[in-house]
Amino acid sequence: MTTTDLPTSARRPSPLGRVKALPPWSLIAAGALAGGLLGGVYGLAKPPAYTATAYVVAVPTEKSDSASALGFAQAYGRVATQVAVLGDAQVWAGVPVRTLKSSVQTATSPDAPMVAITATSDRPDLAADMANAVSRALTRHANDTKSATNVELQQFARATRPTAPSSASPAVTGLVGASAGGLLGGLVLLARPRRTGRDQGRPASVPAPAVAAEAHGQL
Repeated sequence: MTTTDLPTSARRPSPLGRVKALPPWSLIAAGALAGGLLGGVYGLAKPPAYTATAYVVAVPTEKSDSASALGFAQAYGRVATQVAVLGDAQVWAGVPVRTLKSSVQTATSPDAPMVAITATSDRPDLAADMANAVSRALTRHANDTKSATNVELQQFARATRPTAPSSASPAVTGLVGASAGGLLGGLVLLARPRRTGRDQGRPASVPAPAVAAEAHGQL
């Protein structure tokens, strides 16, 4: 029987065999390519995000000092995102409280009596409006108790309309996806079972037609 008489399944390698025959680096390349495509598609599908920041500063009165102003600035940074403040801010921002709650963050400094109020939105004008609305509401609530705290809260800088999105571009998300996909491919390459000597053995040979005819003539 010649090699042409063998079944098609015996002459053609199986899909699993073809996969095993690929070079090891192909897993890393395939993972990087798939991750890059997914990351790029995610960056294109996700709407851009814009960020605007307003600043308020705590100023001590004649009956207070800078240390007290610094302490109250820390406290104002924590209450800026509470319902009492956001309830007033929603009127000026034109969005509900739950939107302000999920879109506004505050930050304080241990060295300066300043509060940074940052808002994020898919609209640049709305991001600036939300940051300014919260800073205005916070300033109003803080100054209502100025006679008791001896600290006045003043607006240091208004939030301006951002000109560029703060979210990652499709190129960046594609690069991150490619890195993650390549790393995953490398982990799969390390975790796959090694081929043993038995798996690498030669397949059984089929006698050639000439040898078979010679053996038949000696009988």
